[in-house]
Amino acid sequence: MSKEFDIVAYYKTLLVESPELSMPVAAIKSLVELIKQSQATTMSEFMISIKDASQKLKSSVRNSISLSAGCDLFLRFVTRNSLDVADFETWKASLISRGKSFVEKADACRYKIAEVGEPFIKDGSVVLIHAHSRVVSLLLQKAAASHKRFKVFVTESSQTQGGIRSAKVLRAAGIPTTIILDAAVGYVIDKVDMVLVGAEGVVENGGLINQIGSYQMAIVAKAANKPFYAVAESYKFVRLFPLNQYDLPTYNADTLSFQELNVDYDAKTSEDAAGIPSKSLTGSAATKTLSATASPSVASSQTALHMKTSEDQTLQGSNPLVDYTPPNYITLLFTDLGVLTPSGVSDELIKLYL
Repeated sequence: MSKEFDIVAYYKTLLVESPELSMPVAAIKSLVELIKQSQATTMSEFMISIKDASQKLKSSVRNSISLSAGCDLFLRFVTRNSLDVADFETWKASLISRGKSFVEKADACRYKIAEVGEPFIKDGSVVLIHAHSRVVSLLLQKAAASHKRFKVFVTESSQTQGGIRSAKVLRAAGIPTTIILDAAVGYVIDKVDMVLVGAEGVVENGGLINQIGSYQMAIVAKAANKPFYAVAESYKFVRLFPLNQYDLPTYNADTLSFQELNVDYDAKTSEDAAGIPSKSLTGSAATKTLSATASPSVASSQTALHMKTSEDQTLQGSNPLVDYTPPNYITLLFTDLGVLTPSGVSDELIKLYL
């Protein structure tokens, strides 16, 4: 492999230059470029370079679920085709050609999903979506282009502000869209006819890994007896079998951990600052003293602990980016392979990897 080729930098450049490019497709394009740049002369050396590059890509981002799906699928593709190698250089050229073809087909997946899911959007319905998903937006735009009249609630997704982005896209397509707080899902659920979310990954049991908040939306939807639909490209099917949130690859010991507090509190200093004598006062005497010696702001702060923490700085780092929704909360999945039940995902994964 050429030392000058930095696959992580190339991958990030692809995402910057093509904002609509999904992470797994960008990963596959990067690996195809790696094959072009490779200086490997043996099959063994070549396979090691591909695996090392895949691992570098996975380690380069905090949320690597969908990126891992693309890398693993491409690795499986390379491994499967390595069994019939007659001429090494000819085989490399074939890989590059097939890789480009795969990327082109992957770009068309969203349009297939939009066609599959569009009939489920009924005229006069209200749809609740979460944050921003390119394929969800495309599906709704296609439904609007079919002259269906419907409205959309979208959660703001405070962590990424993805809901604001979705609202701009949908409003530009003439779809009435209202942004709601992430905590307002339960408040609006009785007004909606269906919940529609995207996916970072679909696991072996048909469960869903998606932006944080998807699981609670699914719970609320099930309690309200509203259908919960997920849309996902087949290249986001991942070989994982999580049993709960803490089985996800993105989980670590710092996720939602309790930070230690450095308490800096001096009772005497606080009393002096407020003009309150050190001697303890009770009853009406204490009330009179507070009223006479301290302003409301000082009096209210005299009992506060001055806690120095890094919580504000670590909020983004300690909070999870994705969560796991078990398959029993999902009504159907709209994919480029068709409409699937959660139980049908394992069959498709077998076809992809065997």
